[in-house]
Amino acid sequence: QVRLVESGGGLVQAGGSLRLSCVVSGGITTIDRMAWYRRAPGKQRELVAGISKFGSADYANSVKGRFTISRDNGKNTAYLQMNSLKPEDTAVYYCNALMLTTSSEYWGQGTQVTVSS
Repeated sequence: QVRLVESGGGLVQAGGSLRLSCVVSGGITTIDRMAWYRRAPGKQRELVAGISKFGSADYANSVKGRFTISRDNGKNTAYLQMNSLKPEDTAVYYCNALMLTTSSEYWGQGTQVTVSS
């Protein structure tokens, strides 16, 4: 059974940094794409950043230049380095893994990020 476990969330002041991690375990074939989404209170879930198995990354305009997504294929782990955090970055951040060979998509349980002003 595939399982995604996020860590690294917390409370930080505006301008600070956090690094989120997502470890994928169990029944893994090839993880074609890993991504981070977030859901802020009262808002819909939105894509923050995604990265292919080849390392090609894409970002939401709101985080470009501040966030960096990376992955370690050998460890089945994705990271989200978040710098220059703003109060509007406050949300629950979810890890997502896409495996095309099994047409499967998986989600983590989420980790809370709170940025105080």
